[in-house]
Amino acid sequence: MKSLSNHDIKGRDARYQESGSNRMNQTFEQLTEPFRRELKRHCYCMLGSVHEAEDLVQETYLRAWRSFGSFEGRGTLRAWLYQIATNACLNFLASRKNPQRLLPNQRVPATTAMPDGTPATDVVWLEPYPDSDLDGIADESPGPEARYAHDEVVQLAFVTVIQELPPRQRAVLLLCDVLGWSALETAELLGTSTAAINSARQRARETLAQRYPDGRPTIASPPSPVQQELLSRYVRAWEAHDLDGFVTLLKENAIYTMPPISQWYAGNRAIRSFFEWAWKYYSGFRLVPTAANRQPAFATYYRAHMDAPWTAHSIHVLTLDRDAISRLTLFVKPTGPGLFSTFGLPMILS
Repeated sequence: MKSLSNHDIKGRDARYQESGSNRMNQTFEQLTEPFRRELKRHCYCMLGSVHEAEDLVQETYLRAWRSFGSFEGRGTLRAWLYQIATNACLNFLASRKNPQRLLPNQRVPATTAMPDGTPATDVVWLEPYPDSDLDGIADESPGPEARYAHDEVVQLAFVTVIQELPPRQRAVLLLCDVLGWSALETAELLGTSTAAINSARQRARETLAQRYPDGRPTIASPPSPVQQELLSRYVRAWEAHDLDGFVTLLKENAIYTMPPISQWYAGNRAIRSFFEWAWKYYSGFRLVPTAANRQPAFATYYRAHMDAPWTAHSIHVLTLDRDAISRLTLFVKPTGPGLFSTFGLPMILS
């Protein structure tokens, strides 16, 4: 038998190590990949930003991969990943100057004056979340302690409310009242006591009760036939510059916000005045249906003159109340077009 040289032995060991590393990679991906979308949703609710949520999920998987060899199965893999993701979000929020991403109506009073078009660059605004990233989530079964449905907590109004909570209360609310974990499980995950968890959960619930006297927001159902017609009329009004037709779709006390512009408008008369002023600067609009935060949404393209291409302008997220629009949130330029790729949409509409 031919003896192996040191070179042969080193080559063989390197091949074994490479083979073992490949097998570990495959095992890690097979076991952890089914949880990626629900972890991203969790990070979005913690952070209020789809872009930051994507970054923190990547950070979560990197940390999990590095310590995967030490995971000994003392808990579930899902809980372990949530522990990493939640702590990554808490650390990120601690490093951010302002841990809250809000909408304009949470920061300043409504106005009737026309904006100067200057975005509030010193503020980090809430972002919409594409429904396409909510589909196909592996585990939708909440634990026995859950108070809120998964689709309920991604609605834009609910995300804005929980952004007002301090980050640790936010985490406790999501882990206990959305995922349905016990105070003991949550305490172990966050490295604290059950008393601290129960206290944080109680304070978070008190904050939500101030906004929702019934204890929870209205769960958005799929649009009814009447609401589908309402949405069709909304598209026709925008594309035809039909101001009267547009305003008739709004509730009398409707709210209109347009981050990153800080001005916002309350009531259909104030909203009408704004769009009567704003639409004069555009030659036309085209609306493409999409969906965000489990609510009706549209991607809007504009052109400045008849020969210009249809260019990304804004993402519209609508809140419907029976047969009218109660809240209209437009994520506009200059940051709005940056959301189009997240929604799988082109920057130029052919």
